[in-house]
Amino acid sequence: MSRAAGMAVANIGVRKAAILLLQLGKDRAADILGHLSESDVEAISAEIARLDTVTASETEAVLLEFRDLATAHAHVTQGGFGFAKSLLEQSLGSERAAAIMERLHAAHVQMPFQFLHRADPAQLRSFIADEHPQIIALVLAHMSADKASLLLGGLPAHQQAVIAHRIAVMDRTSPEIIRQVEGILERKLSSMLQPSEVSRVGGVDPLVNIINRSDRPTERQIVEGLEGLDAALADEVKSRMFMFEDIINLDDRSVQQVLRQVDTAELALAIKGVSEQVRDKITKNLSERAAENLLEEVDLLGPVRLAQVEEAQQSIIRTIRQLEEQGVIMINRGNDDEFVV
Repeated sequence: MSRAAGMAVANIGVRKAAILLLQLGKDRAADILGHLSESDVEAISAEIARLDTVTASETEAVLLEFRDLATAHAHVTQGGFGFAKSLLEQSLGSERAAAIMERLHAAHVQMPFQFLHRADPAQLRSFIADEHPQIIALVLAHMSADKASLLLGGLPAHQQAVIAHRIAVMDRTSPEIIRQVEGILERKLSSMLQPSEVSRVGGVDPLVNIINRSDRPTERQIVEGLEGLDAALADEVKSRMFMFEDIINLDDRSVQQVLRQVDTAELALAIKGVSEQVRDKITKNLSERAAENLLEEVDLLGPVRLAQVEEAQQSIIRTIRQLEEQGVIMINRGNDDEFVV
């Protein structure tokens, strides 16, 4: 049933899948994730991290939908669509069975020219420019608007209007003709297609994301190691990271937004032993009474382990990153972005 469950999860949407996996527990959720594509796993994992509150009624609806889809997938695997529909009608009634089977058909239907999504856009544009305008129009009409716009915009100006006109007046095209064109193009493009099972991994951004989620000793160890291996790369990584001391570079409004989300006890632990500049940046964005209470709590802490301080700082950094992702605050990372005030 795990494969059918995985296919059902892939068909219910990212939020619903996240809610479902949280209900199933770690072991069963891990089993189902093993049957999903890498992109689905990444999307669902990110949604799980973003989930806040979920009502009981929403959870119940998700569980019912998953049960129906998983059952339908299992029946399809066992005896095909006709067999699945027959069994579902017996247990759920013709109306619900028809709705479920319609969703399964939509998920299983292979849209024309799907293989083009594995081609590099720049290579595809240069290749397709030599095809007849009607063929180009047919291909673009079957692509997503974003990708079609990218390809059309890169073609010579004298071709763009002609192809746009052909797309606009295109009515119905025989499925047989579409299959012929699809087969010809797939053979021609086979040399430049990227295998579907190969995905781009690595790079500075994934590395920064990993470091940002590490504890401070690991973070420091990685950065110091990079400095010995590749000083330029280490500088680039550091420029994209946010350290606790970088709070001094946040504007006052952003600091105030962060402090609203942080527990006083955790904040006191985080600023234990920091520079006067960092401490001043924080206290000046609190009320006079709150600042006094914070400094008193710091004094009352006495000696504390460095690991405890770094853990508290890391927790606050996670809050800062969450607020940045939500668009509540903005972090200046020293790049050339322009802002309108």
